[in-house]
Amino acid sequence: MTTVQFLVPVRDAERKVFDRVLELADGFGAVAGDYDERAEIAVGHLDALHDADLDRAVLPERVGGLGLSYSVFGRLVCALAAADPSTATIWTMHAGSGVALAEITFDTLGAYFAEEFLVGKRFANALSEPASGNRFLNPQQEAVAVDGGWALTGAKRFVSGSEIADYLLVNALVDGVPTFFGVVPDDTVTVIPIWDTLGLRATRSQLLAFERTVLRAEYRGRRPGPGDFAVIPAGLPAISLGIADAALAALVEHARSRVILGAPLSHQQWVQHEVADVQIRLAAAHALYERALWEADNALPSFFPNLSRAKYLANKVAVDVAQLGVRVGGASGYLKTSPIQRHLRDAEAGQLMAYSTEVLAGVIGAEVLGVPLPE
Repeated sequence: MTTVQFLVPVRDAERKVFDRVLELADGFGAVAGDYDERAEIAVGHLDALHDADLDRAVLPERVGGLGLSYSVFGRLVCALAAADPSTATIWTMHAGSGVALAEITFDTLGAYFAEEFLVGKRFANALSEPASGNRFLNPQQEAVAVDGGWALTGAKRFVSGSEIADYLLVNALVDGVPTFFGVVPDDTVTVIPIWDTLGLRATRSQLLAFERTVLRAEYRGRRPGPGDFAVIPAGLPAISLGIADAALAALVEHARSRVILGAPLSHQQWVQHEVADVQIRLAAAHALYERALWEADNALPSFFPNLSRAKYLANKVAVDVAQLGVRVGGASGYLKTSPIQRHLRDAEAGQLMAYSTEVLAGVIGAEVLGVPLPE
């Protein structure tokens, strides 16, 4: 196995988990297309990641875990996404929700949620709602006071892995203030079977309907904030980078093996020029992401803005690499047996994850131009 270099010191325990996940990823990649075609969650992959101690590794030390560095975490998600981006996405959302609940309820039920996470219970992120768009930390749906807590009637969308979740991370307005809860799905939570998506099919990111679902007072937490391990913001750029890496590898393999007029397609100058362009921009996206992870590990305030920039660039480059793959692959790239068509679909999906590229462009552009952003 090739030794991966990191920008920060890596503990032996981190390296052990990292190497185990890389070994698993090889097997995941061999069947990712089958799960995608069936739009089926690869539950066995998630079980294998848990058995490899990945959940314990990502949980911060202060809530009973190993406490992966951002640098190692980002490389792990990138490797998983290159092999099986749907599994990488579900696991990132699961880890983001489980870690968040352990941290935001630290003074009350944090130990309980951490233990449930460590024993293999599944968590899902149910924050995005139709009315709030990309602003998933700022819900628009009001919860009303009832005995034991508050009742929520509304919907949450794009909940990856919702059908297998034991716990949901949910937010709602309580007295006009965004408030966060752990929720155990019951018969007041309904999965709306809408999943007929373009990309990342095996995430089965369904719409959930809530009908007077009780948000229990004891499951209430504070708002996520500085100092919390930002699993989802740090993981999203890696998903697109992994997809781009896989798309470039598929493109290169096709160009080397496809013979046109007696020479491999890779010998055609237009292919060489186009590949040079996307490879250099992909390398730049990786470098920007690595810098943001290093900043996060060193607690520099610039890490969050640079994670946003890394996501924006990774989303755009992934689409460009995948589209070039289709051009180089020609008609054969549309065949089910080719990974090229799946990489294109998956790359497009990355742009839509909050914050979308359009929203990020507005935020980044306003910052560069010194334009105040709305509260």
